[in-house]
Amino acid sequence: MGADSESELRKEVAELRARLLRIEQALANSGMFAGPSQAAVHGATEAVATPGALPASPAWNPATSEAEAALARPQPPSVPAARNPPSPPPALPQWIPAAPRRNDDASLETRIGSQWFNRIGILAVLIGVAWFLKLAFDNHWIGPLGRVLIGLLAGAGLIAWSERFRSHGYAAFSWSLKAIASGVLYLSLWAAFSVYHLVPSPVAFAAMIVVTAFNGFLAWIQDAELLALYAIVGGFSTPALLSTGENHEVALFAYLLLLDLAVLVLVALRPWSRLLSGAFAGTALYVALWATEFYSTEAFGTTAFFIACFFLVFALAPRLVRLHDAENVSAWDYLAAIVLPLANAALGFLAFYLMLEDAADPGPEPWVAVAFAAFYLVLLRLPQRGVLHEDSPALAAVHLTVAVAFLTMAIPLKTHGRWLTIGWLVEAAALTWGSRRIASRLLRALAVLCLVLGLAALVLQNPSASTTPIFNQRFGAYCVGIAVCALVAWLAAHAPHDEQDHFAVLAWPMLAIGAALAVNALILLAVGWEIHSFWWYLQWRAGFEGDWRLAHDYRMYAQFTYSAFFMLLGAVLLGLGFWRRSAFLRWQALVLLALAIGKVFTVDVAALSQGYRILSFLGLGALLLAVSFVYQRDWLHLRASDSRTA
Repeated sequence: MGADSESELRKEVAELRARLLRIEQALANSGMFAGPSQAAVHGATEAVATPGALPASPAWNPATSEAEAALARPQPPSVPAARNPPSPPPALPQWIPAAPRRNDDASLETRIGSQWFNRIGILAVLIGVAWFLKLAFDNHWIGPLGRVLIGLLAGAGLIAWSERFRSHGYAAFSWSLKAIASGVLYLSLWAAFSVYHLVPSPVAFAAMIVVTAFNGFLAWIQDAELLALYAIVGGFSTPALLSTGENHEVALFAYLLLLDLAVLVLVALRPWSRLLSGAFAGTALYVALWATEFYSTEAFGTTAFFIACFFLVFALAPRLVRLHDAENVSAWDYLAAIVLPLANAALGFLAFYLMLEDAADPGPEPWVAVAFAAFYLVLLRLPQRGVLHEDSPALAAVHLTVAVAFLTMAIPLKTHGRWLTIGWLVEAAALTWGSRRIASRLLRALAVLCLVLGLAALVLQNPSASTTPIFNQRFGAYCVGIAVCALVAWLAAHAPHDEQDHFAVLAWPMLAIGAALAVNALILLAVGWEIHSFWWYLQWRAGFEGDWRLAHDYRMYAQFTYSAFFMLLGAVLLGLGFWRRSAFLRWQALVLLALAIGKVFTVDVAALSQGYRILSFLGLGALLLAVSFVYQRDWLHLRASDSRTA
């Protein structure tokens, strides 16, 4: 290499070194990262300047390119940076391995291969073993004692062998082998008792309990919910396998109660809420089958005791459920929190109702409903947890609904006729007061439901005409309905609510409007029925006596009384509307006066005699002129407000 070439190369290296130093300084000032030290740059340039050494091609860096472009642009003069050591480079983001996929997110192929085929395989093996044993037994290859011992040894051996697979990481397969082993053990014990009569029933029963308890213990220490399900299935299969067709109520129900308590302990220790559904279904099935076959009134005390125990276990169980994750609640958790309490309440009450159905009249069924309602009201005060704790209204809403339902049910069970109507109306008023006090939407909805039931019963149940106007049962019931609707309207109109709760902002005024309309409608119906009953009775008596002219006069008097009442009520509502400055009352009055106008010009023209027709038109005209005068005087300045609105 010539001297000129070497000097040109050294010049280019010097320029490159200066350029790298400028880039380093720019990047250090920007805080991105500290560039290479001057020594490193010097070493690199020396390596380039050395004859025979070629510099490595630097990889393209977008940050460097941007820095070079920024340096290429003209820069304003700046104060020289202090000679401080460059800041350390920020930590680069480390690669974080993806979390392993949950079983719930596994593909359909994986679920079919690892779960469905596994369970079908368990069933196939059990069927194959059963057929093989049947073949061996039919050909007398093995004696009865040998058959039972083979089954017991095979079951115990499978359990021991399954632990080897679990220790090598194949937990699901290990549980499958334990399920097969448990099935073999149950079948062997059943054959020893029922087929070969080698052991008595208590021995086989105790042995099956040991198998169930052992499976439950393994499920707990290995945190295996599937194994716990196998244990529950085996436990509930035991009474069916050992059944002799005889009535052993105490033994059966005591065993079921112990099994349910064991399930309750498991769901309190582990997040296995699905066990509750299986235990509840099994218990309900056994109780129903036993009751249809063996129940009698002599067994009332014992049966009532066990039914109460079962009811209490499954009523308290949802509050003890331990969740996987309070933020990700499974469908089984909601099933335990909502469906199971409803089913338990319904079946528990049905059981007591059927047992008390043959009791002396009057029976205690209404008080049982009241006791159930009181029990669920007490449950509202007990602590909760997870999706079931007090911050989540799921379980509390269910208990409140059940309590109100039992109270509503107790009323028709205890009372009839007018007292049924009054009971529902009073309950509606109490629920409205309670919902206003604790700001509960659910309680408000239940109050509306009870109010609708009470009003429907009030309108649809009408006794025959009474000879005594006003002072009779029907008018008294209507007075209670009017008072309750007025109270509900007042409570709703004065209910405090949060402005942020848009539902409450609309719900309370709507309830107040509906209850106020119901008040006026009930007044019309109550007085209208009294007018009808009074004149109808007189008309019937005149017709019975053959005085048809008097009967016609009574019909005319009834029509005139209707018109007079409509006008009077309209005038009262209009006066109240002006006094209270309530457009709501005034509009009701105008509608009622419009009905009076229509009746006078259609019905009264044809139904009334000349004198009463004149009175009807004169009264209506005077009332309408008075109303017109009041509106023209505009005491409430309605025209001014209408113009401002326009």
